[in-house]
Amino acid sequence: MSEFYNRMAATALRLIAQFGQPVTIRDITKGAYDPSTSKTRPDSVVERTAQGIMLDFTGQEFQTNSLIKVGDKKLKIAASGLTSPPTLLSKVVAQGRTWTIVPPLKEINPAGTPILYELQVRS
Repeated sequence: MSEFYNRMAATALRLIAQFGQPVTIRDITKGAYDPSTSKTRPDSVVERTAQGIMLDFTGQEFQTNSLIKVGDKKLKIAASGLTSPPTLLSKVVAQGRTWTIVPPLKEINPAGTPILYELQVRS
């Protein structure tokens, strides 16, 4: 059964790569305080590239979800090829802008195989 979902994940990646765009997922870990030097170490930044499709929300979605604000976008990211999934603390760089992820972050994962991440993003 997982072979089927692995093929589905590969298909999702292929289609999103064909019709979407590369996006950068950025995770920043705050530097720890070093008491011996009385300074904070620099933040560490980890970036990874994914394939995504940026969409507008529909009028129906605005009516049924009060958390959507004007200018928010729906971002669908292929899970295949990602070393780690996006988190609510991740930032997404797409279309020349940096976007914040708004909860909830949805993972489409039938039978435990991640295929797609659906995010609401705001700049």
